[in-house]
Amino acid sequence: MAKAKTSLTVTEHPSILPVAGVQWGVSYAGIKASAVDADNTLQSETPKNDLALMALSAGTVLSGVFTRNAFSAAPVKIACQRMLAIANSTHQNPIYLLINSGNANAGTGAAGYAAAEESCQSLAAVAACDAAQVLPFSTGVIGQLLPVKCINIAAPAVWSQLSEDGWSQAASAIMTTDTVPKGFSRTLIIDDITITLSGICKGAGMIRPDMATMLAYVATDAAIAQADLDHLLQNAVQCSFNRITVDGDTSTNDACMLAATAVSSVTLSPAHKDWPIFQSALNDLFIDLSTSIIRDAEGATKFITINVNQGLDVEECLQVAYTVAESPLVKTAFFASDANWGRILAAVGRSGLVDLDVELVEIYLDDHLICDQGGTAKSYSEEAAMAIMAQTDITITINLQRGDIHQRVWTSDLSLDYVRINADYRT
Repeated sequence: MAKAKTSLTVTEHPSILPVAGVQWGVSYAGIKASAVDADNTLQSETPKNDLALMALSAGTVLSGVFTRNAFSAAPVKIACQRMLAIANSTHQNPIYLLINSGNANAGTGAAGYAAAEESCQSLAAVAACDAAQVLPFSTGVIGQLLPVKCINIAAPAVWSQLSEDGWSQAASAIMTTDTVPKGFSRTLIIDDITITLSGICKGAGMIRPDMATMLAYVATDAAIAQADLDHLLQNAVQCSFNRITVDGDTSTNDACMLAATAVSSVTLSPAHKDWPIFQSALNDLFIDLSTSIIRDAEGATKFITINVNQGLDVEECLQVAYTVAESPLVKTAFFASDANWGRILAAVGRSGLVDLDVELVEIYLDDHLICDQGGTAKSYSEEAAMAIMAQTDITITINLQRGDIHQRVWTSDLSLDYVRINADYRT
């Protein structure tokens, strides 16, 4: 489907397009099972790729945002340190992002840090590069030491599989409780040259990002300076990954990376006439990625959009939106398709807004007014409300009528399967 914006056409694509200057490789390492026998061979009855490698060509500019969780994982700490070194480096070397699923390597202390370092060193030995050019990323169970021996053995295999067409395989390899791989692309024609934007992500539970999502990797073949790329990423994250919640839990391993390979001859900056179009296309891609996490949330049966309008500032709009989105009572009502809208009203009331005039608050399910003037709307219909609650996609709109700020958050319902999935996560 094509989206026309001013004179420029942005095209969405049904498959993940390759980006010049980016290669992906995947391999099975047996990380979750730690299936390494005495002969250093990997054993599994049903092997599933759990190791991915993103190779970025020399000259690529890389930007990233990471979790603010105080117990950030060892790979997060190392990746952050190396991001600073790469950004300040005068050497235009290739960059490698090594990602494992099945083990978060978080809450593992000094031993976990050493294991993450060792995994980078094993890949560096294969790629004939400095270990500082390798950034580690992990996702999976917290509190268990990374079986780095598995990664060491699998490093040559993941390196040998590098290909420009490896995006879809990588999207599958980084999954944990995800049920589907997540990836999207956009193309833009700028200065008569086609620019590609592609991205993949993973995440289904432990989702309330405080900068990004569990793991996301996006790249473009445009040339963009470091400061401008950082600005693009921060802007895109704020309207997408920082506006989703499944369960209100911020992971120890959240990371979102944006790369500009500069392989195309198009250089973009805020001074370029099409800069706003590029930012808009990037934002749309990030929204597709982030909302795909909500649609695949653990046990989810509903995709819920929460609009909070007419607030005094961004903070209070988000305060209301997240209070509603993360209320177990609201979420279970949606799972039951029960028009128990009093739970929404109660969540708004306890969100902590100062001097909230409840007589002015309006609450809608889709376009059906359910609450105004402090109580049930005169036009309210239980039948209409129940029909809306039975839908898969539902919008809650809350008009505070005390300002002119609007914010949007996406969430899911809370089902029996969510409890089952997380109760059985380690078994």
